[in-house]
Amino acid sequence: MALVFPSHPQVTVTLLVLLSALSLAVGGKLLVVSVDGSPWFSVLKLLQVLRQKGHEIVVVAPEVTFRLKPAENFIVKTYPVSFTQEEMDGNFHTFLKDELSRGSFLERFFRGRENLKKIFGSAFISCEELVNNKELMRYLEESNFDAIFTDPSLFCGPILAEYLSIPSIYFVRIIPCDLDFEANRCPSPTSYIPRIFTDHTDHMNFLQRVKNVIFDASNLFICDFLYKPYEKLASEFLQRDVTMIELFRKASIWLLRYDFVLEYPRPLMPNMIALGGVNCAHKQLPQVGCVLFLIRLMDSCASATLF
Repeated sequence: MALVFPSHPQVTVTLLVLLSALSLAVGGKLLVVSVDGSPWFSVLKLLQVLRQKGHEIVVVAPEVTFRLKPAENFIVKTYPVSFTQEEMDGNFHTFLKDELSRGSFLERFFRGRENLKKIFGSAFISCEELVNNKELMRYLEESNFDAIFTDPSLFCGPILAEYLSIPSIYFVRIIPCDLDFEANRCPSPTSYIPRIFTDHTDHMNFLQRVKNVIFDASNLFICDFLYKPYEKLASEFLQRDVTMIELFRKASIWLLRYDFVLEYPRPLMPNMIALGGVNCAHKQLPQVGCVLFLIRLMDSCASATLF
């Protein structure tokens, strides 16, 4: 059926103006606060698609980074930090070496704890210097963003979302201590959900479940030194007492970078969407050594944390 316009000239002109304005209303203004390193590759793919759909994208990043570099698809706003590229590279190489090395449960636990402390220490300094950068914060306030797209595992994104009073979209692989599931009130029983570093599956014997419970209890101490500095910073910056759980619960959508092959079944809330395969390039594996490669990949992913 052909489209028939009204005979009245004024009505016809009004309809044409409204139809032409629809294309302008599609694009929004998006603030991006991403975790550096390998997660940036997945973020970059999404930003390319969003830019093609007409969205204006502004990425906030420190001057010292691994992968966060300017690109033609978005604007990058950088800010100075007090640590050097050499210091950050050294911490990352130590982290990577320790993560790929073998050892007992306790050895891996304490190595992981110390490495997390260094990584989160650098991330905290970066976040502190971001929120204290008056010129950049003034720019963010005046830009009138429609939403923030962030990985909350390093916490600065949720603080900015609350300060700017804009909706937040989380794009995350994992948050230490399962705070993502706690914030969304998802059941996560230790009898069935294996904790990271334990190398357990969802089929555990009695001793393995006891070990799972003990490790889960240790998260209370890990989370304390990871989150307390951010909660103090957020409370001072927002000028009221807040907790990270409180900020996480205000997220509009959780986009989970979960690979269905490597994860275990667990309850999710309606605003939590699993994006299987988003971390992988669309390339076909060679026939020779394919099985061995997958076994090694699963073994590595079981012990991975932030990178």
